[in-house]
Amino acid sequence: MMDLRRLAIAVVTVTVTVTVVGEFGCCSLGNVVTFDVKHKFAGKARNLSALRAHDIRRHGRLLSTVDIDLHLGGIGHPAEVGLYFAQIRLGNPSKEYYVQVDTGSDILWVNCAGCDKCPTKSDLGLELTLYDPKKSSTSSLVYCDHDFCTSTYDGPLPGCKPDLQCQYNVVYGDGSSTAGYFVKDAIQLQQVTGNLQTGYTNGTVIFGCGAKQSGELGTSSEALDGILGFGQANSSMISQLAAAGNVKRMFAHCLDNISGGGIFAIGDIISPKVNTTPMVPNQVHYNIVLKAIEVGSDQLQLSTSIFDSGEQKGTIVDSGTTLAYLPSRIYEPLMNKILSRQPALKLHTVEDQFTCCNFDKNVDDGFPVVKFHFEGSLVLVVYPHEYLFQIREDIWCFGWQNSGMESKDGSEMILLGDLVLSNKLVIYDIENQTIGWTEYDCEYPIEEVHSIFVFRLLHFP
Repeated sequence: MMDLRRLAIAVVTVTVTVTVVGEFGCCSLGNVVTFDVKHKFAGKARNLSALRAHDIRRHGRLLSTVDIDLHLGGIGHPAEVGLYFAQIRLGNPSKEYYVQVDTGSDILWVNCAGCDKCPTKSDLGLELTLYDPKKSSTSSLVYCDHDFCTSTYDGPLPGCKPDLQCQYNVVYGDGSSTAGYFVKDAIQLQQVTGNLQTGYTNGTVIFGCGAKQSGELGTSSEALDGILGFGQANSSMISQLAAAGNVKRMFAHCLDNISGGGIFAIGDIISPKVNTTPMVPNQVHYNIVLKAIEVGSDQLQLSTSIFDSGEQKGTIVDSGTTLAYLPSRIYEPLMNKILSRQPALKLHTVEDQFTCCNFDKNVDDGFPVVKFHFEGSLVLVVYPHEYLFQIREDIWCFGWQNSGMESKDGSEMILLGDLVLSNKLVIYDIENQTIGWTEYDCEYPIEEVHSIFVFRLLHFP
């Protein structure tokens, strides 16, 4: 799972074990907190293979059945393998940490002092910081009999004693793993008030203190300080803030694939209003029901059974995945219909996996709009300039990927990543179990929010 935020299309098995150990080793905004979220790979070489590898690792995590899953993020431009990360402040005195923002995971965790094989530098040019609970006056241990621990692991832990810590251990199918223990400490978030003034507000959260990393998580390549999960579990930061009465269990993101920035907000989005579709219940990830696909003015003739992908029911919406992955039974008719608009177009393959073409005109004039129709009449409109990305002058590649080519377990997966989610305000209402979106200029703040923490997504030069 490399840097945890990287979605992927490979099969990765995640297992979670719990051990009990001893001590440490333009806008009208209301109560808004902002994160600076940066574009992780901006300015890096346009390595399409690295982009696909990221998605493969991510896909594997999405296919696994786990109690703790990690990652989110976003991408500014597919050809640059870009993802997003945020800066948060923890402890007292507070220190800054760069974390991946991940809708596909639950807990917040950062690498800690004394960690075995935690990266100490990042090839992204960031200064990494190890969190040290002993140097924070507001930190405290979370023990195995704490409500957080029993709730996270669905009951009391065997052998639990009052003075033993609650630990976590996550092992990924590619061999990477992270292990540590839970601590409770202050988190400082940037707040935006109604007069557009910004300041900091303090809260308290329980998060993972990483004590040991292995595999890709222990390397400096694209390393960050940790992961900030926005999953639905009670262990996520948003659930903790909601339980404390600070916010509603809602969040939104707007990822800018042009300038590589955007917005990440927690709380009640009052405006703009969006149409919504219900989430598929009892799913680990954010799944919704796809009903039909339209290319130009033609609806693809597809069996309705194709939209129910077995145990992974519905279509997964994941801002941590870069591209869009479709089963062969959808991918092939979709591409055929798109290419029918350009019968003389000559296709070629780049890096053995990307379908590309030479095209020197405006892609929005030469290719059709694709529309995904979801339950509740919610429509996701994807324009040609969004599903096509330019890798060199006049060379464009398609962001649609055939998930049937990825892995046996993922052959029927429908997964929509940042390629189709960018330039839209996407709202996740966990309380009411709905997801919705609307076209939005991600360079501008959300028009109206109430009791919200807002993370500003920034492009990392």
